[in-house]
Order: sequence, then C-alpha cells, then structure tokens
Amino acid sequence: MDAIILAAGKGTRLRPHTETTPKPLLPVQGRPILDWIIGALPPVDRLVVVVNHLAGQIEEYLRTQRHVRDWATVRQEVPRGTGDALMSCKGEVTADRVMVLNGDDLIGRADLAALAAVPMGILARPVDEPESYGVIFRNPDGTLKGIVEKPKGLAAPQLANIGGYVFPKRVFDLTLPLSPRGEYEITDAVAQLAAGGGFRVVEAGYWLPIGTVEQWDAAQTADVGPVK
Repeated sequence: MDAIILAAGKGTRLRPHTETTPKPLLPVQGRPILDWIIGALPPVDRLVVVVNHLAGQIEEYLRTQRHVRDWATVRQEVPRGTGDALMSCKGEVTADRVMVLNGDDLIGRADLAALAAVPMGILARPVDEPESYGVIFRNPDGTLKGIVEKPKGLAAPQLANIGGYVFPKRVFDLTLPLSPRGEYEITDAVAQLAAGGGFRVVEAGYWLPIGTVEQWDAAQTADVGPVK
C-alpha cells in the first residue's frame, strides 16, 4: 500500500501563522503536524505528499524525516479541490491500494491500521454538530450508503467524514465531475466506488482536527497518545 497526504492548502483559517509556515509544519507539542501524521501511518511502500503553498519547506522536512524512505511530492500548481489533488498523484502511486489523508488532522495509529485492513473504505467519527460536516450513512452490512454535506435537522450524534480513505488503484481511472463550487471533490471518487458495493465505513476512536487557531492552541495540551 502507498499513502498520499494532501498538504497543498494555504491554511487561511490559521493566519497569520501560515503566512510563513505551511499548515502541515505547524508544531503540535514540539513536532510538526505532518510528522505526527506520517509517524502514525501503517507500513507503506511509498509516500506521496501533494504540495503548493510554501512547498519548499515541506520538501525540506521530507528530506530529513525518517519514517518513510521512499517519498515524492506532487505540486498542485492550481488548487482545484481534493479530487484534483488525488488525481494529480496518478503517476506516483505504484501499489494496488493507496491510503489518502488530510495534512492537518491527527488520527489514531490504531484507526489507520484498521482502515488499512479493508480493501477500500472511509474513516468516520461521531460528532455532535453534524451540520458542520459531511455526514456518513451506512448500509446494514457496514458499507457506505452515502455522504451528505452539512445536513440540517439531524439529531446528534452522527458519523462525520474525517478525511481518511483507502482506495484501490483503479480510483485513478475514474472521471470526476466539477462540483458546484468549481472544484473536484474526493467524495465524488468515494461515491463512484461505493456504488459498486464493498466500500467499508471504519469508525475511528481518535480524531484531532487542527483547522483553526483555536484548535491548534488546544492541540498543544491535548492527549495525543493514540497517535504515537
């Protein structure tokens, strides 16, 4: 299995800190976010990191990290969504499956191992504000029924998409539609694969999103033991 980390975003909600440091390199308890993520990965053959904003700093970090020997970066020159970021890695992925993660969230090591154990799947975590997330619905057999973005009127808790996926390599053969907001969405790749059945929903026990200054500040004293 290979791994892709989506790390091209500008981190606008973390400004001014991200004006000089890319979001994946912001420190959490003395380690860059990206270092936590890579360190929690299950064994992978190759790591691909999608970069754009302050890409040189991320590449310099990758040259010094000791977690994964075989790595590459792909520059998403014009950011056009998570689906575009995924598809830009087509020429760099060689394994028959690929794990895809966001570059700004910490997910438990055991949860990533559980995700790696399924042929294809998505990580989910119960949340109390479903209207703020993509909400996952399951079939009785535990496979994915669908994802609804920021639905209103649902009772809490609901399962949220936390940005962790395992895809078969044939994901790169899909054609993604342009979304209403003018981007290509990774969830459209999920929907196309799930339509054929067998796309597992894996419930995560630990998720620490770091998308805002408040979340970043809170992460400095959070329990990150499950990521170690």
